[in-house]
Amino acid sequence: MLEGKAVVGEADMLQPMQQQALSVAAKALDTFDVIDSTEIARLIKKEFDELYGHGWQCIVGTDFGSFVTHCRGCFIHFRIGSLAILLFRGMAGSVSQGNRYESMEAVKV
Repeated sequence: MLEGKAVVGEADMLQPMQQQALSVAAKALDTFDVIDSTEIARLIKKEFDELYGHGWQCIVGTDFGSFVTHCRGCFIHFRIGSLAILLFRGMAGSVSQGNRYESMEAVKV
């Protein structure tokens, strides 16, 4: 399986959820060609929406930068080979509800 070859860059996510993200990404890469980044992202997002509720966002590619606001405990950035995957649960609106959001900058990949 490809998840054994994944390298986690940054994560604000419990270990079991991280393992689920790697497993779903490996499934997506088994299903689609590596150049089908939109389909890979769609599958990962759909699976996480079903498993953990709506609001997940997924970015897949070899060269992108990002700065996102995410729910606490719902962010992972990892690589499988040359492909980088950013998965996070977004926050609606711009007003903080207590301390339930985090802002992270993912390194340009």
